[in-house]
Amino acid sequence: MRQADISRNTLETQVRVILNLDGTGRCSCDTGLPFLEHMLDQVARHGLVDLEVRAKGDLHIDAHHTAEDIGITLGQALAAAVGDKKGIRRYGHAYVPLDESLSRVVIDLSGRAGLAFHADFTRARIGDFDVDLFREFFQGFVNHAAVTLHVDNLRGSNAHHQAETIFKAFGRALRMALEVDPRMSGIMPSTKGSL
Repeated sequence: MRQADISRNTLETQVRVILNLDGTGRCSCDTGLPFLEHMLDQVARHGLVDLEVRAKGDLHIDAHHTAEDIGITLGQALAAAVGDKKGIRRYGHAYVPLDESLSRVVIDLSGRAGLAFHADFTRARIGDFDVDLFREFFQGFVNHAAVTLHVDNLRGSNAHHQAETIFKAFGRALRMALEVDPRMSGIMPSTKGSL
């Protein structure tokens, strides 16, 4: 079973992520950040993973620590759940449109942390959520999942649509990369022999 239950506790946040990579797209979140919860629901639904996120953070300061630490803990959960990576596709990509917005996400479960994030949001906040925190979330995720992730919002004039296409594409790319390839049964998807 490709599952993980990871907790991260600091003086700034307490985060718990329960992840099942072979789920049905169920999501349950309680983070104090409603828009980020809406985005995590997109990841679960389109990635066909079951995801539970519980977070308490210093939101009286701002949402930075909480958003980043959710990304970190999700990355740790992914790394724990995916195991040795034998037999998986390793690479995933997706283009997702929503009305005028279009995003592309490409992921490599490479064992190396790398983020290229290109999104020029048309406004600084979506509701109460600071759009700068999307990069912080993904940076925390890639650093602790040890993946290479390219995120490109190719076009869009509505910031909500821009964010939603990014997270939906992320879920779909992740789903492709995590998929077990029957032709790769027991085989490491790398000429190095490890990831």
